[in-house]
Amino acid sequence: MSDAVPLPSGPDSTRVDRWLWAVRLTKTRSDAAQACRGGHVRVNDRPAKPASTVKAGDEVRVRLHGTTRIVEVGHVLEKRVAAPIAVRCYVDNTPEPPPQATIPVIRRDRGAGRPTKKDRRLLDRLRSDLPPPPNP
Repeated sequence: MSDAVPLPSGPDSTRVDRWLWAVRLTKTRSDAAQACRGGHVRVNDRPAKPASTVKAGDEVRVRLHGTTRIVEVGHVLEKRVAAPIAVRCYVDNTPEPPPQATIPVIRRDRGAGRPTKKDRRLLDRLRSDLPPPPNP
């Protein structure tokens, strides 16, 4: 259904900070420019300044909020568009994050006071992954 709406016409190339803002990868254009100046944006594996140009087919790597997004420019925009249209203007090639190991969380009842010596030994055993002592 969203494919029925045509993509807005745009130039052949535009500034990378403007494009990042237009396709909603950053919240503001100044955030995009700041990411470029901080070295968090690469276009075709080259560090990008805010005024670096992007065109269709370029690969853009953006490190934002602790994650790296790898996108390929599909359509060049200069004006910010609606989110359903914006996601059609790039191909997201970001790899899936590795699964995180689930670590058991040790919880105590609120107000239970300090752990007893027995509780502390159990906690130490859980944290160090030592086998439990044999039962007497």
